[in-house]
Amino acid sequence: MALMAMAFPILPGKTDQWRRFAAELVGSRRDAYVASRQRLGVHERAFLQSTPQGDLVIVTLEGADPAAAVSQFGASGDPFTQWFRDQVLELHGFDLAQPMPGPIPDLVIDSRPG
Repeated sequence: MALMAMAFPILPGKTDQWRRFAAELVGSRRDAYVASRQRLGVHERAFLQSTPQGDLVIVTLEGADPAAAVSQFGASGDPFTQWFRDQVLELHGFDLAQPMPGPIPDLVIDSRPG
């Protein structure tokens, strides 16, 4: 299993809206969310991190190929994925349908023996 982590700043003043988005993902949209990630072959986790510079969402994707899953997600046109992409654009200011700017995150430290 590969693991990838990414940090996404929440736009100023949007943290309460992000919390409502997250509540939908674990509530009324849970089945669609889980099905989406199963189709992509990843297990996703999100952490809200408040900092003096603003709030961040730290997302981890674990699966056979998390980087490919990100690309596949951007290309999907199903209603849940479109809704999710619209939320990300509104809350974080970037379009998941476009390639991620820059390289994928680089794992630099891992405490696992080996």
